[in-house]
Amino acid sequence: MTRATSQGRQASFGRVCRDSRERVKGVGDEVCASQQNARRYQRHRPEQTLLYRIVEDNYPAFVAQMAREGRALPYYVQREFDEYLGCGRLEHGFLRVRCDDCRAERLVAFSCKRRGFCPSCGARRMAEAAALLVDEVFPEQPVRQWVLSFPYPLRFLFANKPEVMSHVLGIVYRVIATHLIRQAGFTRHSARTGAVTLIQRFGSALNLNLHFHMLFLDGVYVERADGRLRFRWVKAPLSAELTHLADTIAHRVGRTLERQGLVERDAENSWLAGEDLDQDPMSNVVGHSITYRIAVGPNAGRKVMTLQTLPAADPPLGEQAGQVNGFSLHAGVAARVDQRDKLERLCRYISRPAVSEKRLSLTSSGLVRYQLKTPYRDGTTHVFFEPHDFLARLAALVPRPRVNLTRFHGVFAPNSNWRARVTPAKRGKGRPRPATESVDPTPAEKHAAMTWAKRLKRVFDIDVQTCEACRGAVKIVAAIEDPVAIRKILDHLEDQGAMPEAYHRPAVRAPPKQKMVPALH
Repeated sequence: MTRATSQGRQASFGRVCRDSRERVKGVGDEVCASQQNARRYQRHRPEQTLLYRIVEDNYPAFVAQMAREGRALPYYVQREFDEYLGCGRLEHGFLRVRCDDCRAERLVAFSCKRRGFCPSCGARRMAEAAALLVDEVFPEQPVRQWVLSFPYPLRFLFANKPEVMSHVLGIVYRVIATHLIRQAGFTRHSARTGAVTLIQRFGSALNLNLHFHMLFLDGVYVERADGRLRFRWVKAPLSAELTHLADTIAHRVGRTLERQGLVERDAENSWLAGEDLDQDPMSNVVGHSITYRIAVGPNAGRKVMTLQTLPAADPPLGEQAGQVNGFSLHAGVAARVDQRDKLERLCRYISRPAVSEKRLSLTSSGLVRYQLKTPYRDGTTHVFFEPHDFLARLAALVPRPRVNLTRFHGVFAPNSNWRARVTPAKRGKGRPRPATESVDPTPAEKHAAMTWAKRLKRVFDIDVQTCEACRGAVKIVAAIEDPVAIRKILDHLEDQGAMPEAYHRPAVRAPPKQKMVPALH
C-alpha cells in the first residue's frame, strides 16, 4: 500500500523517521567543500551493529528458555524486542523522500519509537526532550539537579508497582520544595518553586536502578503586590542539609509504605510485604538485575562477573551527598542563568539512552563485555554477561506501558496557574487570551513537536531538508508499507547499485526532441 503525501504526513516526518547517534558516527570527517554547508546525512544500518546482532541471534532461544522455566515474557517486553528488530530496517517500511529540483530520491526507514533499550530511538528522544525543556519549560533562571537513589527493596517495589513510585515522587518533591521555600525566607502559601523529574531506570552496568533526576529551579517565585512575579535565588545546600533531607525523605516514605501495607518493620529491620510481588513473571528477572546477579542459565543467582583494571579509590573529598539507610541524595550540579548550553547538556545527559553501543563488545569466548561509564570505587571497569543473561538485562529495562517517565511539578505542572507566566512557551492554565483571538487553535498549533530534521540540525548540524547534490528542497512523496511494493523498490535500488545508502539520483537527460511540423501556406 502506497499512501500519497499529505500535510499531516509531512508534519509527522520526525515522528516516524529514525534519529540516531550511530547514524552520524564518522560524519564529522565528511564536511562539504563549502564551510557553510551542513554535514552529510548517512543512513544508519542497525543490522551492522553489535547490539542488533546479539539480539537477533539469541532472542528466539532466550524466549524459549524463559518459557521452559515457566516465566514467559510479558507482551510489552516481547513487543519491545520484536519492534527493535524491525527498527531502521528498510524491509519493514520506509518513506520516499525526493528533491524537487534534481529528483534525487532517498529512502528513510521507520523507527520503533520504543522506550526500553533501542539506542537510536533513545537518542532521538534525548534530543527532543532536552530541546523541549530548554526552549519551552525552563525560564532563564538558575537550575539545580537533585538526584535521589533508593535501597534495593524499594527499587524492586517501584518496578513492580509504578503507582507507588508516583506517590513516593510526590513526597520527595514536597520535601525538597519546602526546603527551598524556607531557605528563601517564605512559606508555602507565599512562594512557589518548580521541578521536572526524569525517572531513570538504568545503571552504568545495565542493571535496573530506578532513581530520580529532578531539575529544580534554584530558588522560588514570589508574587508582588502589583501581580508580577519575582525570583529569589537560594544558595546551594550543604552536606548536613542534604543528610537531613535524605533522613526526612526516608522517614516519610517508610511511614507511608507501612500504612499502605507494602512494608513491614521492626526495631532494627524493614522488609517488603505482599505475596503479589513475586507472582509477576518479570519479578525474578527484575530482582536479579537490581542486585547485579545472573538471571537465567545454570549460574542463575550468582554475582555477575566483573573486571577490575584500576586500583580502589577513596570517595572524593567534599562530595555533596546525603546518605541515610540506603537513600542517597545529591545536589552538586547546577546551571547558572547564563549557562543555557550547560542546562541543555544536562537535560541530554539525564534523558540519554540506556545502552551505549560504543561500550559494548564481545570476548573471544562469546561473552558480552560492557564497559562502565565511570569506574566503580573498587576499580571495576567492565561487566560480563552470557548472551541470554544480557537479553534478560535488556528485558528488565523495559518500562511498563502507560508509565510516564517525565513528570512536571510546582509551577511547571499542567494545572498550575503560574505555568503560563513562568515558562517561555507561555502555555498552560491561566494564559491570557488576546482580544483578537476568536478561533480555537489547531492541534498542530497547540503542540508543534520538533521534527526529525530539526533534531538532526540542532544536535549534529546535519541538514536533511536540503538536497546534498543541488541544494534544492527535499519533500516526502510517499510512505511505503506494502511488502510487495517494498520488495520491488529495494530490488530496483539493488540493480542500480544504490542500495547501501538507499539513495538514487537519476541521470541527467537531454530535453526531448521537438518534431518539426511543416509550415502551412
